[in-house]
Amino acid sequence: MATAIGQELVALLPRLRRFALVLCRSQPLADDLVQGACERALAKADSWTPGTRFDAWMFRILRNHWIDHLRRMRAEGMMEDVETQTHLIGDPGEEPIMSKIALAEVQRAIDSLPQEQREVLALVCGEDLTYREAAEVLHVPVGTVMSRLARARKRLVEMTAAA
Repeated sequence: MATAIGQELVALLPRLRRFALVLCRSQPLADDLVQGACERALAKADSWTPGTRFDAWMFRILRNHWIDHLRRMRAEGMMEDVETQTHLIGDPGEEPIMSKIALAEVQRAIDSLPQEQREVLALVCGEDLTYREAAEVLHVPVGTVMSRLARARKRLVEMTAAA
């Protein structure tokens, strides 16, 4: 079973990394979280039920690993800011620059959302999980996922329309 999970993990790594970046906003920490989540998944391979969505199972492991990390870090102080970790490379023309400015505005708007809304937004809009699957990952009712997503979308429209 661990071999099959290992193959699934390799295919899922980019999505896990994206979700980890949403959670922690630090590229090095996101990589560490993904590695830790993969280690946990391999160690607990027998707890995955074949026929269920492997990605939802992994997102739940990754989020739980993040929560464990936050609990450990609480006494140690602040984490790195994602803005100190970004490196912009690209065409010096106006269009890429304007796109980067717009992307930065959207990123700031997303960053200003409460953690619960960012998580739901990442899982449903970014990772294509159903509301039910996102609810399972987050350990909340489906209605809570719908409510958080609606508030996140409304807030993003308000913040980016004013920009």
